[in-house]
Amino acid sequence: MPSNYFEDTTYIKHNFEAKVLPIGEYENCNFNQCSFANNNLANYVFIDCIFSNCNISLVKLHQTSFRDCQFIDCKLLGIHFEDCNHFLFCVGFTNCTIQLCSFFKMTLKKITFKNCVVNEVDFTEANLTNAVFEKCNLLGSVFYNTNLEKVDFSTAENIVLNPDENNIKKAKFSVSNILGLLHKYDIIIK
Repeated sequence: MPSNYFEDTTYIKHNFEAKVLPIGEYENCNFNQCSFANNNLANYVFIDCIFSNCNISLVKLHQTSFRDCQFIDCKLLGIHFEDCNHFLFCVGFTNCTIQLCSFFKMTLKKITFKNCVVNEVDFTEANLTNAVFEKCNLLGSVFYNTNLEKVDFSTAENIVLNPDENNIKKAKFSVSNILGLLHKYDIIIK
């Protein structure tokens, strides 16, 4: 356990750009309307934490742990989640803007994205088995050599992926988003 341990603490409207959050382990903490933009959160541990209405842009996450954490109404830009500690990594996103982020080679089984903008996000070689993209906009997101087995894309939009380069066994798609699977053929469907 890191030397600093914080439990059941709520942080409201803290600007951690100006005053850095003390390095340590945070368990069952709530961060509401906080800004972490451009921070270095290397080696921090977050367990059962909720981040609401936070700006978490361009944050460095080298060996950062997120265990059963939720991001709600957050802005997450330019984050390399693959730099996190992968042991027990478990997160969920609701009403978030997630852009220019990377989950390269991560295990994200059963992860949920609900009503999120997930634009230009790299899921290359990730394992998204049983993930849910509920009412998400996936414009420009990359799926290459990705395990998408049993993923629910049925209410997502702007999906473009090559079925030959990904495992899409038993993945769910709607009729309207199936066109993204045919994109590579450059055909016209009326």
